[in-house]
Amino acid sequence: MNKKILVLGSVLGIIAIILGAFGAHGLKSLVSSESIQTFETGVRYQMYHAILLLFVGGFSSMSYKSKTLIFFLVLIGVVFFSGSIYGLSTNELTNFDFKSIGFITPIGGLLLIFAWIVLLIGFLKIDRDKS
Repeated sequence: MNKKILVLGSVLGIIAIILGAFGAHGLKSLVSSESIQTFETGVRYQMYHAILLLFVGGFSSMSYKSKTLIFFLVLIGVVFFSGSIYGLSTNELTNFDFKSIGFITPIGGLLLIFAWIVLLIGFLKIDRDKS
């Protein structure tokens, strides 16, 4: 599982850098500055969670169950949260109305929060497990 977590963290980081560059340069003349700021929010949260996965994948004192749960919460959370933000901020460039699926943005955010809660619980269990 550690390898899967590290690979996902790396892939999300790579994609965040590519999308960040695209947002800063490619979207400049296509969408409003407000839409670019919104797009950058998606990139920022994606990168935060890429780094989280790299940490979790390299952390040896956490249970397999917690790592697996964090993996899936972050994966689905980033797809829902950042993915929907990318769509919503570039909505005027596509034929699909991303506002119709905008309800998944807060669901994705909630999943990301749950990932951090699982991480916290895992940390709280460290001392208890060694006692």
